[in-house]
Amino acid sequence: MGSDHSSKLSDTYLNLTDEENGELGDKVQQVRAELESLKQKQEEIEREKARLEELKRRQDSLDQGRSDLLDKFTRALVVVQREIEESQKRVEQMHSIHQSFSQHLSHLEAINTRSWSPQDLPRELSKAISAVEDARSEYIKAQAKISVDTTSDDDSYSTSADGDYSFEEDRGFFFWLKNGFAFTLPLQAIAVIAILIYIWNASAN
Repeated sequence: MGSDHSSKLSDTYLNLTDEENGELGDKVQQVRAELESLKQKQEEIEREKARLEELKRRQDSLDQGRSDLLDKFTRALVVVQREIEESQKRVEQMHSIHQSFSQHLSHLEAINTRSWSPQDLPRELSKAISAVEDARSEYIKAQAKISVDTTSDDDSYSTSADGDYSFEEDRGFFFWLKNGFAFTLPLQAIAVIAILIYIWNASAN
Protein backbone atom coordinates (compact mmCIF):
# COMPACT_ATOMS: atom_id res chain seq x y z
CA MET A 1 0.00 0.00 0.00
CA GLY A 2 2.79 2.35 0.92
CA SER A 3 4.85 1.44 -2.11
CA ASP A 4 1.92 2.11 -4.38
CA HIS A 5 1.50 5.59 -2.85
CA SER A 6 5.15 6.57 -3.32
CA SER A 7 5.05 5.25 -6.84
CA LYS A 8 2.09 7.46 -7.60
CA LEU A 9 3.91 10.53 -6.20
CA SER A 10 6.98 9.74 -8.22
CA ASP A 11 4.92 9.39 -11.32
CA THR A 12 3.28 12.73 -10.56
CA TYR A 13 6.69 14.55 -10.39
CA LEU A 14 8.06 12.74 -13.34
CA ASN A 15 5.05 13.37 -15.47
CA LEU A 16 5.84 17.12 -15.83
CA THR A 17 5.37 19.01 -18.96
CA ASP A 18 8.35 20.52 -20.74
CA GLU A 19 7.30 23.94 -19.55
CA GLU A 20 7.12 22.76 -15.97
CA ASN A 21 10.49 21.06 -16.31
CA GLY A 22 11.94 24.32 -17.61
CA GLU A 23 10.50 26.30 -14.74
CA LEU A 24 11.89 23.78 -12.26
CA GLY A 25 15.30 23.98 -13.86
CA ASP A 26 15.16 27.77 -13.72
CA LYS A 27 14.28 27.63 -10.05
CA VAL A 28 17.19 25.28 -9.39
CA GLN A 29 19.56 27.65 -11.18
CA GLN A 30 18.09 30.57 -9.29
CA VAL A 31 18.60 28.79 -5.96
CA ARG A 32 22.16 27.92 -6.94
CA ALA A 33 22.82 31.53 -7.91
CA GLU A 34 21.36 32.75 -4.66
CA LEU A 35 23.50 30.26 -2.72
CA GLU A 36 26.62 31.42 -4.60
CA SER A 37 25.70 35.04 -3.92
CA LEU A 38 25.18 34.26 -0.24
CA LYS A 39 28.53 32.47 -0.16
CA GLN A 40 30.27 35.48 -1.70
CA LYS A 41 28.53 37.81 0.73
CA GLN A 42 29.59 35.59 3.62
CA GLU A 43 33.19 35.68 2.40
CA GLU A 44 33.00 39.46 2.07
CA ILE A 45 31.54 39.70 5.57
CA GLU A 46 34.34 37.48 6.91
CA ARG A 47 36.97 39.63 5.19
CA GLU A 48 35.35 42.80 6.52
CA LYS A 49 35.21 41.27 9.98
CA ALA A 50 38.91 40.38 9.82
CA ARG A 51 39.73 43.90 8.57
CA LEU A 52 37.75 45.53 11.37
CA GLU A 53 39.32 43.25 13.97
CA GLU A 54 42.79 44.18 12.70
CA LEU A 55 41.89 47.87 12.82
CA LYS A 56 40.58 47.42 16.35
CA ARG A 57 43.79 45.66 17.39
CA ARG A 58 45.93 48.41 15.89
CA GLN A 59 43.74 51.08 17.48
CA ASP A 60 44.08 49.42 20.89
CA SER A 61 47.84 49.13 20.39
CA LEU A 62 48.01 52.81 19.43
CA ASP A 63 45.97 53.90 22.44
CA GLN A 64 48.04 51.80 24.83
CA GLY A 65 51.38 52.91 23.37
CA ARG A 66 50.30 56.55 23.28
CA SER A 67 49.07 56.45 26.87
CA ASP A 68 52.27 54.77 28.04
CA LEU A 69 54.50 57.28 26.26
CA LEU A 70 52.43 60.24 27.45
CA ASP A 71 52.98 59.11 31.02
CA LYS A 72 56.69 58.46 30.49
CA PHE A 73 57.34 61.77 28.71
CA THR A 74 55.39 63.70 31.33
CA ARG A 75 57.44 62.17 34.13
CA ALA A 76 60.68 62.54 32.18
CA LEU A 77 60.05 66.22 31.47
CA VAL A 78 59.63 66.87 35.18
CA VAL A 79 62.97 65.18 35.85
CA VAL A 80 64.68 66.99 32.96
CA GLN A 81 63.29 70.35 34.07
CA ARG A 82 64.54 69.71 37.60
CA GLU A 83 67.97 68.76 36.26
CA ILE A 84 68.07 71.91 34.12
CA GLU A 85 67.24 74.07 37.12
CA GLU A 86 69.85 72.31 39.25
CA SER A 87 72.42 72.66 36.47
CA GLN A 88 71.66 76.37 36.09
CA LYS A 89 72.00 76.85 39.83
CA ARG A 90 75.31 75.00 39.80
CA VAL A 91 76.62 77.03 36.85
CA GLU A 92 75.69 80.25 38.65
CA GLN A 93 77.31 78.93 41.81
CA MET A 94 80.50 77.97 39.97
CA HIS A 95 80.58 81.37 38.25
CA SER A 96 80.30 83.09 41.63
CA ILE A 97 83.09 80.91 43.05
CA HIS A 98 85.25 81.63 40.00
CA GLN A 99 84.84 85.36 40.48
CA SER A 100 85.57 85.09 44.19
CA PHE A 101 88.67 82.95 43.64
CA SER A 102 89.93 85.33 40.96
CA GLN A 103 89.55 88.30 43.31
CA HIS A 104 91.31 86.53 46.19
CA LEU A 105 94.09 85.39 43.86
CA SER A 106 94.60 88.97 42.66
CA HIS A 107 94.71 90.23 46.25
CA LEU A 108 97.22 87.56 47.29
CA GLU A 109 99.41 88.20 44.26
CA ALA A 110 99.31 91.93 45.01
CA ILE A 111 100.89 91.42 48.45
CA ASN A 112 104.47 92.69 48.13
CA THR A 113 106.20 92.94 51.48
CA ARG A 114 109.27 94.58 49.92
CA SER A 115 107.26 97.64 49.02
CA TRP A 116 106.15 98.28 52.59
CA SER A 117 107.76 101.16 54.39
CA PRO A 118 108.57 100.88 58.12
CA GLN A 119 105.85 103.39 58.89
CA ASP A 120 103.20 101.41 56.96
CA LEU A 121 104.37 98.00 58.13
CA PRO A 122 101.79 97.45 60.93
CA ARG A 123 98.88 98.55 58.77
CA GLU A 124 99.99 96.66 55.66
CA LEU A 125 100.73 93.56 57.70
CA SER A 126 97.24 93.61 59.20
CA LYS A 127 95.72 94.04 55.76
CA ALA A 128 97.77 91.18 54.33
CA ILE A 129 96.90 88.85 57.22
CA SER A 130 93.22 89.73 56.82
CA ALA A 131 93.40 89.05 53.07
CA VAL A 132 95.01 85.64 53.66
CA GLU A 133 92.43 84.70 56.29
CA ASP A 134 89.54 85.79 54.07
CA ALA A 135 90.95 83.81 51.15
CA ARG A 136 91.44 80.72 53.31
CA SER A 137 87.88 80.95 54.69
CA GLU A 138 86.41 81.38 51.21
CA TYR A 139 88.45 78.45 49.88
CA ILE A 140 87.29 76.12 52.66
CA LYS A 141 83.64 77.10 52.20
CA ALA A 142 83.84 76.58 48.45
CA GLN A 143 85.23 73.05 48.69
CA ALA A 144 81.83 71.52 49.47
CA LYS A 145 80.27 73.43 46.57
CA ILE A 146 82.96 72.47 44.07
CA SER A 147 82.84 68.75 44.81
CA VAL A 148 80.45 66.94 42.47
CA ASP A 149 78.06 64.42 44.06
CA THR A 150 77.94 61.24 41.98
CA THR A 151 76.76 57.75 42.66
CA SER A 152 80.25 56.36 42.46
CA ASP A 153 81.48 58.94 44.90
CA ASP A 154 78.65 58.10 47.29
CA ASP A 155 79.42 54.39 47.01
CA SER A 156 83.13 54.86 47.56
CA TYR A 157 82.41 57.14 50.47
CA SER A 158 79.97 54.70 52.06
CA THR A 159 82.44 51.81 51.76
CA SER A 160 85.21 53.78 53.39
CA ALA A 161 83.12 55.80 55.85
CA ASP A 162 83.73 53.47 58.79
CA GLY A 163 87.46 53.44 58.22
CA ASP A 164 87.59 57.21 57.87
CA TYR A 165 85.57 57.66 61.04
CA SER A 166 87.83 55.40 63.07
CA PHE A 167 90.82 57.20 61.64
CA GLU A 168 89.33 60.51 62.73
CA GLU A 169 89.00 59.16 66.25
CA ASP A 170 92.72 58.28 66.28
CA ARG A 171 93.74 61.81 65.42
CA GLY A 172 95.00 63.39 68.55
CA PHE A 173 96.55 66.60 69.74
CA PHE A 174 99.72 66.38 67.65
CA PHE A 175 97.78 65.80 64.45
CA TRP A 176 95.73 68.96 64.90
CA LEU A 177 98.79 70.84 66.12
CA LYS A 178 100.63 69.93 62.94
CA ASN A 179 97.68 70.90 60.74
CA GLY A 180 97.16 74.12 62.63
CA PHE A 181 100.76 74.99 62.01
CA ALA A 182 100.32 74.22 58.30
CA PHE A 183 97.19 76.37 58.10
CA THR A 184 98.92 79.38 59.66
CA LEU A 185 102.24 78.92 57.87
CA PRO A 186 101.52 81.56 55.19
CA LEU A 187 100.68 84.10 57.89
CA GLN A 188 103.86 83.27 59.76
CA ALA A 189 105.92 83.67 56.59
CA ILE A 190 104.41 87.07 55.89
CA ALA A 191 105.00 88.17 59.46
CA VAL A 192 108.64 87.05 59.40
CA ILE A 193 109.27 88.76 56.07
CA ALA A 194 107.64 91.94 57.32
CA ILE A 195 109.74 91.92 60.50
CA LEU A 196 112.93 91.36 58.51
CA ILE A 197 112.06 94.25 56.21
CA TYR A 198 111.33 96.42 59.20
CA ILE A 199 114.67 95.55 60.81
CA TRP A 200 116.53 96.07 57.55
CA ASN A 201 114.92 99.47 56.98
CA ALA A 202 115.58 100.49 60.59
CA SER A 203 119.25 99.55 60.38
CA ALA A 204 119.58 101.32 57.05
CA ASN A 205 118.29 104.53 58.58
